[in-house]
Amino acid sequence: MAPPVASAKLTLSCPLYASDFDPQDDHFLLVGGGGGEARTGVGNKIALVNTSRKQTISTIVDIDLSRDEDSVTSLAIASSTSSSVIAFAGINSSAKDQNAGKNEHFRSFRLEYPPKKRTDGQDINDGSAQEYKGQTAPLGRASLFKPSTGSKKETYQRITRLSRPCMVNGGQLGAIATGLAPEGEIVLFDAKTNGPMGPWVEARLSTGKGEAADLDIIGLNDAEDVPPGSFTVAYCTDYVVHAFRMTLKQNQPPEPQYAYSEPYPDTFSPTSARSKFRSLRFITPRLLLLLQNRPNRQGADLLLFELSSHLQGRVLSQKRLHKNINSGTALSVTHLPSSGPLQSSQHVIAVAGQDTSISIFTLEHPPSPPFKSMKLQLHTRLASVHPLQITSLSFSTFVPPSEPEKSTPPQYIKLASTSIANTVVVHTLPLLPYPPPSSKSPRQQYKLTSPGRSESAQMTFSIIVATLLIAGSAFLLQAFVEIRGASPEYLGAKGWLSQRIHDYIAVPYVLGNHTNISNIPTVIPSASSSSASTAISSFINQVSSSSSSVSTAISSSTDQVSPLSSSVKQQATSALSDIKRSVTDSPEKAKEAVSAALDAASSAALELNAASQAYSAEGSSTVSAASSAVSSAASSAISPASTKYHHIRDLISRHHYHRRHETSSPDQAVPDMIIHHDDESGNMKAGFYREGRGEVGKRFEELSHKEKEAWMQKLQDAGVWAKEEGEAVLKGVFFGGVGQMIGQAVG
Repeated sequence: MAPPVASAKLTLSCPLYASDFDPQDDHFLLVGGGGGEARTGVGNKIALVNTSRKQTISTIVDIDLSRDEDSVTSLAIASSTSSSVIAFAGINSSAKDQNAGKNEHFRSFRLEYPPKKRTDGQDINDGSAQEYKGQTAPLGRASLFKPSTGSKKETYQRITRLSRPCMVNGGQLGAIATGLAPEGEIVLFDAKTNGPMGPWVEARLSTGKGEAADLDIIGLNDAEDVPPGSFTVAYCTDYVVHAFRMTLKQNQPPEPQYAYSEPYPDTFSPTSARSKFRSLRFITPRLLLLLQNRPNRQGADLLLFELSSHLQGRVLSQKRLHKNINSGTALSVTHLPSSGPLQSSQHVIAVAGQDTSISIFTLEHPPSPPFKSMKLQLHTRLASVHPLQITSLSFSTFVPPSEPEKSTPPQYIKLASTSIANTVVVHTLPLLPYPPPSSKSPRQQYKLTSPGRSESAQMTFSIIVATLLIAGSAFLLQAFVEIRGASPEYLGAKGWLSQRIHDYIAVPYVLGNHTNISNIPTVIPSASSSSASTAISSFINQVSSSSSSVSTAISSSTDQVSPLSSSVKQQATSALSDIKRSVTDSPEKAKEAVSAALDAASSAALELNAASQAYSAEGSSTVSAASSAVSSAASSAISPASTKYHHIRDLISRHHYHRRHETSSPDQAVPDMIIHHDDESGNMKAGFYREGRGEVGKRFEELSHKEKEAWMQKLQDAGVWAKEEGEAVLKGVFFGGVGQMIGQAVG
């Protein structure tokens, strides 16, 4: 995570379009803008801003320009001393002069710095506005572009760019480019030859209908295959990048080389539009950084671009900007030099988006090719820096201390941004010594971020961490389901628990190795289907017998009750049909049918009693017997005996669990289980016992085949065992008779 970034904001009286730091002193920032020639009451100005403090910035100098001329559209500081600075600016003449064919768009100024209050440390000025005592002098104005041939004179100086002074001969190359011109033009000039009539023009280049979107210049100070004092110039139009080399005072015009062109979309692309280049900056003489906007405001990208010795280019890598950035509006780059020729250096890149955010990236540059491994790394993203669109970005020039020591104060670079909302914001980015001061390295350099792992190494590390997290989560989940009895034990997680916790939360696994869980009966059934069927069948037989008796009595009655007898017979027959039909569905439905039969029998008894004089004593007793039989059979069906044996099923499950986790320790011997069935009473008992308490019966596996079949049928009828569970759950269970010490069972 990036450290917090200090920022300071200043609001001026006009929209700002350009900015540049003093290359020798990052305490001074030059900004320019204005309202143009329109009578809006907004003036045009160039302001010198004091940026010596991190939390506050202030205006030192305000140069109010003529309101009869255009605003400042571009700006660059050409040279500076400890007392003054010379700046070039693009300012169009008045509309009247332009229509007359005179547009002195190239302006130069000299600004004298105010006296410094103190020089002891970083804060040179106190950060407050000062009364300016120096002079501001215009040095010259000139018309370097060809006169516009359009019917509407709109050409202006869109770009002003200067190289750093050449280390060989001190030469400095400058370039300006047109905007809104009928035919685009780039003018190259000697930045050191400035006078009242403007600088010495070295060359002119026509870009045709496609104007230069941006351009940059870099000196070839240590190149062996070019003349001393040479420069490389690159510019981009909407879709093409051009590059060429030149020297000052050369006799022939440069020949731009076709370096790269944005390819057309393939056939299957949803749009035929191509991405457009917005800006470019040199990283080194062989590396370019391009800001590209995708069609239909669908995003922006940074392209790392390599130039060959013949100025043919290829894209090394591409970085998509934040998803909230639909298009980029400005780009700036600064270099943090290395401590030696064999050390890598770092470049800091700032990109402004249409959402008024600024994204800051770092780029580690190896001392020698190949450059394929170079990747842009996001350092931080500054959101909502300005109220309205950002118009310019500029970095200060970092000059490292000559001899880094422990007493060296913290080092910074500054990033300035301007906006059409009249605001200028300066961010102060702290630098880190690298290697750290504790290192044994004799020389240090400063970087915005320490070099980290490559993207492939970072991806590998992320995959390993994610795999470990997933594996750990799966391990814990498996342990949990084992403890709760939802899975067979593979990890032995229950053995990790203390006895107290185990007894509180552990649940035995009762599903066995069956794959069809739907066929396994519940642990505590409400009633067994087999026992319910038996009870219902008995009930049907009794109702049928009673129905026959009732029918006989009704048949022997007098004719006076014939209608009544028919009604009773019909009710009995209907009830019997309902019971038989419900038996095939479920015991619950059978119970409902039995209840309905009881109601019908009661109703029939009342009707028959009302007509008692029509029946014989035998008929009345028969009706009473039928009613009693119905009640007895219904009670037997509604409360099947199998419901009282559900605890035996639990004991079988516990016994099976103990056998699966049996320990070899004699102190922890697993108790055995005995099941007893009394053939006379039909009752069944079960319990646990310890070995050594007498003869208790035979284990299931010791029974004969017929005995096994008989016991399994009894267990199945009682609803405590299902055939689908298999015989494995019964292994080790003792089966005994009446005299087999059931009283010694423990459970």
